[in-house]
Amino acid sequence: MIGGRFDSEFSSFLRTLKQKNDIVEVVRSYVAVDRKGGNYWACCPFHHEKTPSFAINEGEQFYHCFGCQESGDVIKFVQEIESTDFMGAVRILASRVKMTVPESNFDTEEAARKKKKRDAMAKILLDSARFYLGNLYSGDAKADPYLQYISNRGLAPTTVKKFGLGASLDFYSLPDYLAGKGYFKEDLIDSGVLGASEKNGRLYDALGERLIFPIINAFDEVIGFGGRKLEKVKFGKYKNTKETMLFDKSKTLYNVNLLKKLKREQSLQEVIFVEGYMDTISLYQAGFKNVVATMGTSLTKEQARLAKRYTDNVLISYDGDFAGQNADLRGLEILKDAGLHVRVVPMPDGLDPDDVAKQGADAYQQCLDNAMPVIDYRLHTLERKFDLDKTEEKRRFIGEALKIVRDAESESEREVLLKKIRDKTGITYQSLERDLQNVKKEVTSAEPQDFKERMAETASGTDKQQKAKRFILAARLFSAPYAMGVSVTDLPLKDETHIIIARYIADREEQGERIRPSELFEFLDENCAEFNAILDLNYGDKLSGGVAERFFADSLKTLQLESIEEEIAELNQQYAQATEEEARKQIAVKLSQCIQKRKALKKA
Repeated sequence: MIGGRFDSEFSSFLRTLKQKNDIVEVVRSYVAVDRKGGNYWACCPFHHEKTPSFAINEGEQFYHCFGCQESGDVIKFVQEIESTDFMGAVRILASRVKMTVPESNFDTEEAARKKKKRDAMAKILLDSARFYLGNLYSGDAKADPYLQYISNRGLAPTTVKKFGLGASLDFYSLPDYLAGKGYFKEDLIDSGVLGASEKNGRLYDALGERLIFPIINAFDEVIGFGGRKLEKVKFGKYKNTKETMLFDKSKTLYNVNLLKKLKREQSLQEVIFVEGYMDTISLYQAGFKNVVATMGTSLTKEQARLAKRYTDNVLISYDGDFAGQNADLRGLEILKDAGLHVRVVPMPDGLDPDDVAKQGADAYQQCLDNAMPVIDYRLHTLERKFDLDKTEEKRRFIGEALKIVRDAESESEREVLLKKIRDKTGITYQSLERDLQNVKKEVTSAEPQDFKERMAETASGTDKQQKAKRFILAARLFSAPYAMGVSVTDLPLKDETHIIIARYIADREEQGERIRPSELFEFLDENCAEFNAILDLNYGDKLSGGVAERFFADSLKTLQLESIEEEIAELNQQYAQATEEEARKQIAVKLSQCIQKRKALKKA
């Protein structure tokens, strides 16, 4: 008997929630959707593509991308596109249709414990943020250096309060304050705001004696903190609270909460990506409110998806030194894969966005006006590594530059880039074009082997039996007429996903209920590759018509032969191990029958 993850009350709530949130309408609120044939289609919001391969099955209420193999129901979609957990998606959908989420959400003590833990940690983080902010304006002499630093950075009091900046004046005031609130020691440590001494177990402020930057998610929850040392230190000038069930830096963008509010007020043409807290705050104060920070990390897929919710255009604006410019190039492919149009903002040498913002909004706007496509910026960065007045370095520059030009997406773009190289080096366009052809030939000659390797890997992972099992399960899941009446639980299934699907089909038929593929998302792990491979077969005419019917019959035959071959192998082993003559005779009879069945199947 297949069961869900929730009690009957909450399962009933989820069914109603899904019924009221039509998946086509929910997806349409995030991306453009068109109807073609029996399905709705969109360009996948989870990977970059020009031709729509993201199919939405309105009747069965699930989506499946034939490009990246992402699939799920309406809750899973919201989870992925909003970068939230299951209950976060449930709350978003419930709010959308004005439903109240039941108090008792889960039927397991463990899940209830996690929810209670999360709520406690969220309260601790909020109370800590208020404590830090209160410190800043407490009148305590220890707060003066922090106020002076803020003043030196040119931040107005309204800006400080907008971002909730605060100060940790020592290592033990915060633990004492939170202890007075009655929080459990374990929750205080797990929230990331406090640490425990290895010597005596005494709690201390994890960001003690630092300027504090609250990190707030898109739902206006404080989820962590960043802290900055005011005095010069060899390393660790900035420090974040540890990752927790609330805070995962790779899935977070600093200032996303205010960006979300800005999008509600106006249409966002673009979002500016910077590296740090102060860059974000300074630009925001200068009037560039469409700014977020990656908090010093390399760009991640989750951050790219998060940005995609607010705009299709991203400006990368990191530091103007060489370290910063190399950082500009990190993760740009991730942004492109997310379907974002990326340009890079060149900064003056040695300056970061915060420095330029201090010169005034016009100075930074001029930098934005000079933003260039990624491939142009790669050439711009490369040029600064070579002295083009020296013959040898000029040749090296040309060789590296042509490799960049090779990556251009169109001939017209290549032509423009070659002309730039011509103007920089004095080499004729015709010579550069011939050299580019040689570069392209070198790369092309290596492609067939790579292609063969990829094909070999694909072939080795999908054998005849695997294809047969997938096709039979897909035909049964989507109720192909020729597949009705076939018992999938009798198939020789070993893969756990296949077994779960077979049991689900049998369970629904036993209860006289309709088979709904979307219900399987409640039973299978997220991003289940095998389930996605089965869903891939529900496309076009793969499951319909005479060819599909014949393949289904052939697939059944393949699996029947597999069962017989396994039985023959088992009987041969039993025969070899048997010591009594009578037992060997009985096994021989069974073995003969199996061999006859195998012959008959092969002739059929």
